[in-house]
Amino acid sequence: MSSKFSHTLSKVVMGIFTLYFLYLLTQVIDVVNRRHIGTNDGTYVNSTSSNAELKALAHKLTKNCLDNECRVQSILNYITNIPYVINHYTANSPQETIQKNFGDCDDKSNLLISLLHQLNIESYFVLVPKHIFVIVSLNNVQSKKALYLDGKPYYILESTAKNSSIGFPLTYKLDEISTIIEPFENRKLNIDNIEYK
Repeated sequence: MSSKFSHTLSKVVMGIFTLYFLYLLTQVIDVVNRRHIGTNDGTYVNSTSSNAELKALAHKLTKNCLDNECRVQSILNYITNIPYVINHYTANSPQETIQKNFGDCDDKSNLLISLLHQLNIESYFVLVPKHIFVIVSLNNVQSKKALYLDGKPYYILESTAKNSSIGFPLTYKLDEISTIIEPFENRKLNIDNIEYK
């Protein structure tokens, strides 16, 4: 009798472990799907973050600003003064980029957009061949060209160009724009018309 009970119990335990393993596997696949997006160049890994440390930094960097243009430029100044170093093997989180005080275009753009997110400033990733930059929605920045998505202007922020300003020139052809990504949902935007003017 105890042998039959032991056999049944071991089947139940194995079933529970199998279900738990399948649950963990689906969670891992979900994380990979949410953080990775396939592009013409390979795979982009999203490392955006939202936490109290980043919120405090965003507010500290923009404490003297009265409008979003000033806030964006203050954050961009901070990001562009972090040394640019190519990171071949892994994407750093925004916190790691701050701690290491260096990053490549992925690392610095993830930090930039994470700080903008803390201030509720609409911004997106733009993926082009072997590069990523950020675009931001602002009200009519004077004398600056913008990337228009379905008629709405977005200004380019280049995280790798030291001391760059809002409205960095587009150095790629429009048809080289592979994907525009909403960073915190990590989804591709559906855009019918893109212009640069």
